[in-house]
Amino acid sequence: MKPGEKSGLTRCFLVSDLHGRVNRYQKLFSSIRSERPQVVFMGGDLLPHRWSTTVADVDFPVDDILCSVRGLRETLGDEAPRILLILGNDDERESEGRFIAGAEDGLWEYVHQREARVGIHHVVGYSCVPPTPFLLKDWERYDVGRYLDPGCVSPEEGYRTVPFDAEDVRTRTIAADLDALVPVEDIENTVILAHSPPYKTNLDRAALDGQSVDHAPLDVHVGSIAVRRLIEDRQPLLSLHGHIHESARITGSWQDRIGRTHCFTGAHDGPELALVRFDLENLEAATRELI
Repeated sequence: MKPGEKSGLTRCFLVSDLHGRVNRYQKLFSSIRSERPQVVFMGGDLLPHRWSTTVADVDFPVDDILCSVRGLRETLGDEAPRILLILGNDDERESEGRFIAGAEDGLWEYVHQREARVGIHHVVGYSCVPPTPFLLKDWERYDVGRYLDPGCVSPEEGYRTVPFDAEDVRTRTIAADLDALVPVEDIENTVILAHSPPYKTNLDRAALDGQSVDHAPLDVHVGSIAVRRLIEDRQPLLSLHGHIHESARITGSWQDRIGRTHCFTGAHDGPELALVRFDLENLEAATRELI
């Protein structure tokens, strides 16, 4: 099939956890130009760690992403894909306004706690993750209650890059957010774009084997119970994730099934771009390539 040729399928890319690495973005944009997907889902952690000292994570400002996507749209015109994106727990929330501005400028669609339509498919996005051991808490919430896994830092501690309501941080949960975000009973054509993968799947396996804190063993599955319950109870068509870089390497799989729901991750712990290709009408044929 030639680039841009219609196939009757909704051709999609999923990427996540690019962490501002220029080579990954270059490979993504090159693949978009050559393959012309209709939709690109970006699953969070798009920017570099500001505190990183590694050469691979040199400063990659939002302006560079804006310029690159604008150039892509100018080059491809009507064949430019829709880009649906969220941020992740390593993306400082003070940058969110730039992504909202990019959406208002028509460069992409920012879907954190928002909805979009892709043909007959309903897309909802969600950035927040359960508590982690890390100190940046802009995108962390308690999961289904105020339980804190051993080794994790409470969302009420750490630091944030934007003003926040302490009572909201103390009481609000991912479960409550998802209940408000996905109120419709029939979600069989819904796509969930959530940075955190569902708990106890191939997608949330962390490299915590044999580790403990104060003699309490660490759970090697670190995904969201709330996300899993939503999928189990409501059975959306598809859920797309990132966040746990090493999970696909440890489990040997970048995908899983919960009932009828297909679950994919775009996270990867190597230097390559992990590019997941799929058609919304033929999820069984999805592939992943490390570029």
